[in-house]
Amino acid sequence: MTTDDDLIALVRTYNPRTNEHMLRDAFAFGAEMHAGQFRHSGEPYFTHPVAVALLLAEMQMDDATLVTALLHDTIEDTKASFSEVEQRFSREIAELVDGVTKLTNLQLNSTETKQAENFRKLFMATSRDLRVTLVKLADRLHNMRTIKAMRPEKQAQKARETMDIYAPLAGRMGMQWMREELEDLAFRVLNPEARSSIIRRFITLQRETGDVVQKITADMRVELEKANIQGEVMGRAKKPYSIWRKMQEKDQGFSRLSDIYGFRVICATEADCYRTLGAIHQRWRAVPGRFKDYISQPKSNGYRSIHTTVSGRDGKRVEVQIRTREMHEVAETGVAAHWSYRNGERVENRFAVDPVLWISSLTERLDDDQDHDEFLEAVKLEMYTDQVFCFTPKGDVIKLPRGATPIDFAYAIHTRIGSKCVGAKVDGIRVPLWTRLKNGQSVEVVTAEGQKPQSTWIDIAVTGRAKTAIRRSLREEDRERFERLGRELLRVAFENVGKKFTEKAIRTAAKTLALESSEEMLVQLGSAELSARLIVAALYPELATTNGDQVEPGRAVVGLSGDQTFTRAQCCQPVPGERIVGLTFRGQGVVIHAIDCAVLATYEDQPDRWIDLRWQEGNHPATNNVTFDISITNDAGVLGRICTLIGEQNANISDLKFIDRKPDYYRLLIDADLQDASHLHRVMTALEAESTVSSIERHRDPARAGNSP
Repeated sequence: MTTDDDLIALVRTYNPRTNEHMLRDAFAFGAEMHAGQFRHSGEPYFTHPVAVALLLAEMQMDDATLVTALLHDTIEDTKASFSEVEQRFSREIAELVDGVTKLTNLQLNSTETKQAENFRKLFMATSRDLRVTLVKLADRLHNMRTIKAMRPEKQAQKARETMDIYAPLAGRMGMQWMREELEDLAFRVLNPEARSSIIRRFITLQRETGDVVQKITADMRVELEKANIQGEVMGRAKKPYSIWRKMQEKDQGFSRLSDIYGFRVICATEADCYRTLGAIHQRWRAVPGRFKDYISQPKSNGYRSIHTTVSGRDGKRVEVQIRTREMHEVAETGVAAHWSYRNGERVENRFAVDPVLWISSLTERLDDDQDHDEFLEAVKLEMYTDQVFCFTPKGDVIKLPRGATPIDFAYAIHTRIGSKCVGAKVDGIRVPLWTRLKNGQSVEVVTAEGQKPQSTWIDIAVTGRAKTAIRRSLREEDRERFERLGRELLRVAFENVGKKFTEKAIRTAAKTLALESSEEMLVQLGSAELSARLIVAALYPELATTNGDQVEPGRAVVGLSGDQTFTRAQCCQPVPGERIVGLTFRGQGVVIHAIDCAVLATYEDQPDRWIDLRWQEGNHPATNNVTFDISITNDAGVLGRICTLIGEQNANISDLKFIDRKPDYYRLLIDADLQDASHLHRVMTALEAESTVSSIERHRDPARAGNSP
């Protein structure tokens, strides 16, 4: 196992002024906290944090990041706390470790809607300190390198998550080498047959043609010497996943795929880069359409390089990247260039661009009212696509995803320009709005007063920004008319069921239906997206008679052994339909808690007392006591009306206690006996819609845990 001496020796190669004492202390603390823990492979668990720290040290990261790597699992998986890490090391390191823990807990492999929300949280967390994401990426890379010890289904889950989330994120942050390795490691799990097939083809190709990489590298060095250019030439075969992706994109077999080799020339100056390009194009024929100048037009993550593809030896296509040493450092380390050290000093690289600016601009640009699907669509477009660079008539550069159209170009300039767009000229020639823009084109947007976005634009636009603006405009065009119509329809619907039509009832219905506002609900009603019956039912559902077996109170919980009895905890008062967990008490049976009960934290260090339980399916009797905290206006007859409402929902009031009396309102606790979570929801919805109720919430009191057996 790697020792602290090994780690410090590596760090000293680039940072002789490293805080050796802090690194040794973190090493010892991490080893102590993880003592007795083992990985799936059987190795001591602490070998993993050490491996993550070594990866970051190879990227020449600062001491705080390395300490975070050594401790990144302590708060989550050991008895160490945030305050303990802060006291022993620093507030900065404690926040970094806590940040990595929060990123780890994001369920990025969940449903599409949740995934969109987790993307949002990930970007918010990343924008606070980018080193959190660097540690998480190194953590994922080491886990993928050692993934074989996991169960097959877990391997597939982690590999898919890596391919969809972490590999593109690494690439977007400029760490292309990490992206390629993550992709290839995931590819090995997700499609091992395809990867093995490509490797076998490579072996056969090398046997037939010899070492092509060595031959072409030697040819390029000869051309550089002829032109009197000092440069380092490197070549390699592309990764199996990269080749497989090209085969899928071009729908070609391996034998027809030509550019499977990549070469890199590192020059002394920017001028030498262009001289090298000239020398290569003089020696080999350039492939049309395969030239990209990222030196004059850098990528948003600071990447600079000249890319060209030429027909090399024996007509084989090879890709060549040309850049300076400074550009190469940014291309290799990406965002890590911001934190790297050399000879004990932070390295200032003039080409490094902080991706935090990209993340901040992304989160600012995506409005809070944007729905999850639109957010995820915009994020994926930002992360997964290359860019094209087009010019305005004044020479300003506009960056767009590949495949973007003049509509996207117009909205990238300003939403107002996009909304008024009636046409476009590309390089002075009028073109349809669905034209796909190419690198280096000059685009002029033609606008007209009175023009509004058309519904067909949704299919033409590519960027999330344009699509969002178009959808918003289309929704708002008839919004006022639909809202008036919806209000009238709902008023009539309330009269038909004998209920009072109030603004508060409208707001409560919108909240119950998980809509962003009452105005949005009325618009959807007026546009026939919602029915008035559904809205009324959300507030006043008919009390359906339940069919099926009645659950016996003593058998309401599944997961207990034959001789165990249970009681409901009074601190959280769980009801059927909610997730629950049991705690055993000697001589007192099992106490049932809601899974989110605050009291459970007290028993985190006693896992042997926890029991995984669930409620029995079926119809539960109304014997589950729940306490409501209600504030009502101090008017005659109000309390009687509240009690009547609860009774109308077939709920029995078992206790009532006033806890605050003011001239204008009363606050009281009401105990009611309910069937299940659905019954609870109906009661609370009916009370919340009542105009005399100013607030209602479920009362939960951790102090009442002592009243449980």
